[in-house]
Amino acid sequence: MNNPASGNAALAARDLRHVWHPCTQMHDHESVPMVPIVRGEGAWLIDADGRRYLDGISSWWTNLFGHANPRIAAALAEQARTLEHVIFAGFTHEPAIELAEALVRITPPGLDRVFYADNGSAAIEVALKMSFHYWLNQGHGEKTRFIALTGSYHGETLGALSVSDVALYRKTYAPLLLTPFLAPSPDAYEGEPGESPEQTAKRRLGELRTLLERHAHETCAVIVEPLVQCAGGMRMYHPSYLSGLRALCNEFAVHFIADEIAVGFGRTGTLFACEQASATPDFMCLSKGLTGGFLPLSAVLTSERIYQAFYAEYSAGKAFLHSHSYTGNPLACRVALETLAIFRDEPVLQRNRQLAAHLARRLEPLRAHPHVADVRQTGMIAAIELVADKASRRPYPAEERRGLRVYLHGLQHGVLLRPLGNVVYFMPPYVVDASEIDLLVDTAIAGIERAVAS
Repeated sequence: MNNPASGNAALAARDLRHVWHPCTQMHDHESVPMVPIVRGEGAWLIDADGRRYLDGISSWWTNLFGHANPRIAAALAEQARTLEHVIFAGFTHEPAIELAEALVRITPPGLDRVFYADNGSAAIEVALKMSFHYWLNQGHGEKTRFIALTGSYHGETLGALSVSDVALYRKTYAPLLLTPFLAPSPDAYEGEPGESPEQTAKRRLGELRTLLERHAHETCAVIVEPLVQCAGGMRMYHPSYLSGLRALCNEFAVHFIADEIAVGFGRTGTLFACEQASATPDFMCLSKGLTGGFLPLSAVLTSERIYQAFYAEYSAGKAFLHSHSYTGNPLACRVALETLAIFRDEPVLQRNRQLAAHLARRLEPLRAHPHVADVRQTGMIAAIELVADKASRRPYPAEERRGLRVYLHGLQHGVLLRPLGNVVYFMPPYVVDASEIDLLVDTAIAGIERAVAS
């Protein structure tokens, strides 16, 4: 740790000579520190100089049960001594079989088939292609479009980006993308004055109905992030939108794709967000927390009815010929099984509800802050909307990068916060305790004061 050749400065210099980082303007690192992490312990990350950082965002929303979790690490090591990988076309293995059985058991009823991929964006690609191909196999080749919500985000590959509506990510690549129909988000923050979140959801369902009346004949599916639109600013909405969406999809013969990549596995207070509306989608996309943050893996669950639309003699040309080299990787599947076993063996959701209640109590005073327009929370996800003017909700200009000030303050005080623009959010690992939540909130509040200073 004290060797200058392996300290923060030396490792950061080596990194910046060759590595191109994601979602980053690399020029920023002329002033923003690059932080080399050498190990993790529970909710904490430790850098090469020995400084500790409380991971308030679960390392991009993936980590559930702590860094270097010994139980998950042991399962990974055991699997690595047995089988690291095998082609998943024509071959299979017990970790993938057992994981599929477990996912079918715990997801909403009617999701009986599991298709594996490598990451969240890849899962979205699978669901989009599978939906289109289902309708093609059914003789409805005219269905080639998708409906997404305003403010939605589903990933960075071209298909996933096509059904996203965050200009920061989409506008550069617009000439390469499909163009979805956009339905107004049921985001409660955008509700009309005096309107409850449930009333906002009902109004937005009416607007979705109008869109379907015009375009259902050419639409494959409606894709949504259930309950929380994460990368779009942690926008949250009432569960009744999901039950209404399910009914509309049934009525107009279009699929319902649930992107539970970020919100699945206990983040919203239930194991899956769709449970809060008793809604079973036609496709459920899972990743991130699926492996507890250890390895990339995703899964798309769908129904037997959809599976059967592809089941035919090869000469019929109905097969779903989509693949990834690491599909169904045994290491990732084994890690995912151990992650699910922790949910089975420990009162995770009960503890999360207690932690979420403590987080809510700590955030409550921020509602009165002159530069906070909204404090919102769904389970173990909470967000603070910073604005230049509270009365009008006028936002700060994006170029002022107020959220970056919060991030830098957090690093200086041993906390990893990574605001989405001017939205400061919390999505910690489930192993945090009340005192660590206090540290997250106290650091964020001080960072907000720094950010809103003129």
